[in-house]
Amino acid sequence: MSTESINQWFENSFKAFACNKAVTFFRNGEMETQLTYDQLHNDINRFSNFLSARGLKKGDRVILLLEKSVINVVACVALLKIGAVVVPLNPGFKKNELNYLLKDSKAEMVIAGLDKKELIEEIYPCATFLQIPTHLPYEDLEFFRSCPQSFFNPKLSQNDPGLIIYTSGTTGNPKGAVLSHANLVCDAENVISIWDITQKDVVCHALPLFHVHGLCFALFTALLSGSHVMMLDGFTPETVQQRLSSKNPDDTCSIFMAVPAMYTRLLDFVEGKKNDFSHMRLWTSGSAPLLEKEFDRITRICGKNPVEREGMSETGMNFSNPLNGRKKPGSIGIPLPGVTVRIVNPETCEDVTPGEVGEIWLKSLSITKGYWEKPVETADTFQDGWFKTGDLGKKDQDGYYYLTDRIKHLIITGGENVSAKEVETVINQLEGVKEAAVVGIPDEKWGEKVVALVEKYPGVELSESKIKAVCKEQLHNLKCPKKIIFSDHIPKNTMGKVLKEKVKQFFHSY
Repeated sequence: MSTESINQWFENSFKAFACNKAVTFFRNGEMETQLTYDQLHNDINRFSNFLSARGLKKGDRVILLLEKSVINVVACVALLKIGAVVVPLNPGFKKNELNYLLKDSKAEMVIAGLDKKELIEEIYPCATFLQIPTHLPYEDLEFFRSCPQSFFNPKLSQNDPGLIIYTSGTTGNPKGAVLSHANLVCDAENVISIWDITQKDVVCHALPLFHVHGLCFALFTALLSGSHVMMLDGFTPETVQQRLSSKNPDDTCSIFMAVPAMYTRLLDFVEGKKNDFSHMRLWTSGSAPLLEKEFDRITRICGKNPVEREGMSETGMNFSNPLNGRKKPGSIGIPLPGVTVRIVNPETCEDVTPGEVGEIWLKSLSITKGYWEKPVETADTFQDGWFKTGDLGKKDQDGYYYLTDRIKHLIITGGENVSAKEVETVINQLEGVKEAAVVGIPDEKWGEKVVALVEKYPGVELSESKIKAVCKEQLHNLKCPKKIIFSDHIPKNTMGKVLKEKVKQFFHSY
């Protein structure tokens, strides 16, 4: 791993690719701003000086609560440059969510849009508040541009924290994974290396900037390798299709990173139309499981197999199918360089035999040392230096890994463990099923019973009895859903992960 901080790497990249296009920002599908690496570098330095003049210093935690925008990118890198700790949060969070996160992070500053001022001052008045009108074009933001365009970088060690990424908190309150400069450098080196990201690439960026997927895997790797980032203010199938199909020599995309839910919407939009994506070299999918039928649809419509991969807020990217080589549908691929993997029995903590399912444990320089001010949770997550992912998985004879479920999603019925994912796989294969979410709900006789929430394609005739009959053909009776409810949507978070606790709410009266 490189000995430099993420800041030094940014500095070197901005200088090496000074004349290249760095970011082109699209608002509502229309190009609004374009910056070269030199222009981006100068503005980051100005913003760093602006923040330093207001007392911000190394180690201070700063909440970024901004809509996706160029100023969001500038602010994030400027904060890292100062040595501050960036805490990116979803700008759509409501009062209760922000109340916990702001107080837990003990942030010294909050940088947010115009609509957040009154709320932040009500729930967290102790922090300095910097208000930025992200609805305005980037060129109209003058508040920091009178500052010098050179900045003296403070000395940082690789162990200094750079980001705090809050986990989704599906059980209990969210935890802030502290990612050091060493973690960020290791992760970026791995992603750039395995996917051959270079200055020749143009990345269509439609992901949010408050998760590691959009921030670290997509944005940081692009800027550190000199790529051109075609940044969309949000995901819409129309805008993404327009960008991906463009063959303008100045902005022909080569990379698209997305979550499965984005692919589903995009493929629904483009299917049946004339599409030429032959210029695209890399389609990646992560943050949630990609259904095998969607893998096949991407291959058919986009002309290439998608590259499925796996990562976590706490660890960066851990696995990926090979860029050049066999890509197995449903597999998260093989470990990245420097990532050591064990599959263990979660009860005995001993390695399982090859091919058996167990909990995935990891060691890597990209893994957090712990959660922000949560020593008990940190201690529970590590054992003898191994990070316990909470994911159940297995490895096949070719060395490819598969996630089979989350430990917390195992359903214990009649004393037997049932994998929700196994049941979902059976239901998802049925024609007319868009997606299924399987959970366990309390049952006096069995402890828990299996139930399923199913989203159908519009106009499809599909009954509960039909699904139950297919499940009985392919699954032990204990694993078969005792109740199936149809819904026009399955609740998910912003990265497309199914919110199982919300799924359970559909069955409260059952």
